[in-house]
Amino acid sequence: MTTDTMRAWSVVRPGPVDGRPLELVERPVPVPGADELLVRVRACGVCRTDLHVAEGDLPVHRAGVTPGHEVVGEVVGAGAAVRDFAAGDRVGVAWLRRTDGVCAYCARGAENLCPHSEYTGWDADGGYAQYTTVPAGFAYRLPQALDDVAAAPLLCAGIIGHRALRRTALPAGGRLGLYGFGGSAHLCAQVALAEGARVHVVTRSAAARRLALELGAASAHDVGEPPPEPLDAAILFAPAGGLVPVALRALDRGGVLALAGIHLTDVPPLHYETELFYEKELRSVTSNTRADGREFLALAARHGVRATTHPYPLSRAPQALGDLKAGRFDGAAVLVDDLS
Repeated sequence: MTTDTMRAWSVVRPGPVDGRPLELVERPVPVPGADELLVRVRACGVCRTDLHVAEGDLPVHRAGVTPGHEVVGEVVGAGAAVRDFAAGDRVGVAWLRRTDGVCAYCARGAENLCPHSEYTGWDADGGYAQYTTVPAGFAYRLPQALDDVAAAPLLCAGIIGHRALRRTALPAGGRLGLYGFGGSAHLCAQVALAEGARVHVVTRSAAARRLALELGAASAHDVGEPPPEPLDAAILFAPAGGLVPVALRALDRGGVLALAGIHLTDVPPLHYETELFYEKELRSVTSNTRADGREFLALAARHGVRATTHPYPLSRAPQALGDLKAGRFDGAAVLVDDLS
């Protein structure tokens, strides 16, 4: 450590991103707890959940929180109880930060449902900063083949998309619809395609439709156009509840729709016969387990999953969030420290 203070973005006034809810502040470098790592941030992905935290769509859990939970960094310190990491190790910091480890959900392997779970960039300060902390048991070792910017979006967009894909129970060689095609969906699509699925994308963004076809999607249409064939499964990535009945109508008999977001606008009334009958299912996705994360990172390395990234200086984090909200880029934005 060469300094006692750092620069970090703080959500001082949750509200519309164009109303400047973020403020760049100077803070003490955090002190890791006994079981925690101190991480110098090298890259941090920009996730739609960060936008929900900044704009107040998610309730405030920590006043003035620093967002960011797709962190790639270097271990520069550790608490007294840490044994498995050393200074200089490269680690990933993801959304799920801590669970109680003893509740009924944790005991059955469903730690994502732990009622005492905590989250990076919501309950604790995250990666829109020069330093952050993470419990050592929740840090990920990252494939060396991926550079920092390429690895960052995998830590939430990739992991959550992977859990959503598994929640659909997509059959081998099945037909998968993806509604919305941002950071998470374009990573999920690569895994599904590598596993033999036919992927159909529905999104308003022309750039995202082009990216989908470049990655191997069978079709890519605007929201007003249905997929060209019935779907065995679908995932809704866009936070638009109005698309739930649209996606349900596109499902074949017995199909499953997974809702991948942490925030969704209200869902309109559903018509039972056309949208739910014939044993269609609607499933939500809540965070992820560490096992999900390890499984996805292994699959990403095996199948060569790569994020389409757009680097932004850390000093321009509000612009990155604004561009995300406006759909000005395909793939994922990643913040890189320019404040040191």
